[in-house]
Amino acid sequence: MIKTHIPLKQAFLYWLRLGFISFGGPAGQIAIMHQELVVEKRWISEARFLHALNFCILLPGPEAQQLAIYIGWLMHNTIGGLIAGLLFILPSFFILSGLGVVYMQYGDLPLIQSLFSGIKPAVVAIVLFAAYRIGTRTLKHPLLIAIAALSLIGILFFKLPFPLIVLLAALIGWVASHYLPQAFKAASHKAAENTEHLPAIIDDNTPIPEHSKYQFSHQLKTLSLGLAIGGLAFYLLVRAFGLEDLLSQTAFFFTKAALLTFGGAYAVLPYVFQGAVEHYHWITATQMMDGLALGETTPGPLIMVITFIGFVSGWVNHALPDAAPWVSGLATAGVATFFTFLPSFVMIFLGAPFIETTRSQLKLAAPLAAITAAVVGVIFNLAVFFALHTFWQEKTQHLNIAGLIIACLAFIALTKFKANTLVVIVASGLAGVALGAIN
Repeated sequence: MIKTHIPLKQAFLYWLRLGFISFGGPAGQIAIMHQELVVEKRWISEARFLHALNFCILLPGPEAQQLAIYIGWLMHNTIGGLIAGLLFILPSFFILSGLGVVYMQYGDLPLIQSLFSGIKPAVVAIVLFAAYRIGTRTLKHPLLIAIAALSLIGILFFKLPFPLIVLLAALIGWVASHYLPQAFKAASHKAAENTEHLPAIIDDNTPIPEHSKYQFSHQLKTLSLGLAIGGLAFYLLVRAFGLEDLLSQTAFFFTKAALLTFGGAYAVLPYVFQGAVEHYHWITATQMMDGLALGETTPGPLIMVITFIGFVSGWVNHALPDAAPWVSGLATAGVATFFTFLPSFVMIFLGAPFIETTRSQLKLAAPLAAITAAVVGVIFNLAVFFALHTFWQEKTQHLNIAGLIIACLAFIALTKFKANTLVVIVASGLAGVALGAIN
């Protein structure tokens, strides 16, 4: 018998587990959620999942975490969204804070470097696999394939900014919906075929839940509450420490990073690098790169690297002069994380009801479908970027053959043997350690 409701306790346990296994950056995390929520659990249909993803891609900030908030909200209202969003990042917050203590206390260890040398090729394979999976499920028409290809060319060879790519894709989708509507109906029709024999609890034709309906008064309350929470937190920091203090400046800077950077973690990180390293000089470039490596190899959104950056910044700059260094680091990490992710909750709770209400309107759905196609090209570009930095050793001007072999084996494991992402990462890390011991 098909379930008609997802128990909140069952959803809580799923989001908690996801927080500990969501490796592979945003592309990998979206792939994990798709596999488990759409294919295995059948909690949500393919079309509903992709519609939510299209909206989250439009927003500034971490799209994987926003997608979790959206689906949690769709299933269990605001409490569901809060549970999904918080559990998506809390395990990573504590893991990265703990690693920050180890990093600051013990510095570089050859064992850790060997571990990373095996994990990084696996990350390349995971990102490439995610692009392949999303592409095969969304690029159902030559026009969408062309949009993905143009997106890849534009960002790889012409360095077009991601917001411009999103805008152009949306414009193409809107225009094409008038002259070539079948291009955008193909994907949802295919999804409907796939779900016909295995209905989802939230299926293509499932009525919109009462809490999902758009109400202006409710949206106004949501916006007011979000602004009040953020404003009060910032006011308390300024009152306690002063406007120019590290904690207050951290809050201000990471709020800007959350609101002004589109394209997910990979678009946020250059902005954070410019601010934290080059402008404020909170941390060094080496510390930033080490944090990125940890962010790539720990669960949670890749943008959780800001937790590590905040921790190291607070430790080095004595954010709380009278406290132990790790307390200063934890306080700064907490501020950075809070102000980075608060806007995501507000934006989803504000926009999701409108997106759900307009789901059946092709003129609005077509631009979102075109954006998803463009993002497939962007994810392929990320795989190319990671590959260049992983397989080509600039110091020796040699190809990293061992890393290339690990990546190929990881990709085969993911595609042919349907291996779990966490298993692939662990196995690749152990291979790196073994190669390090031999060398």
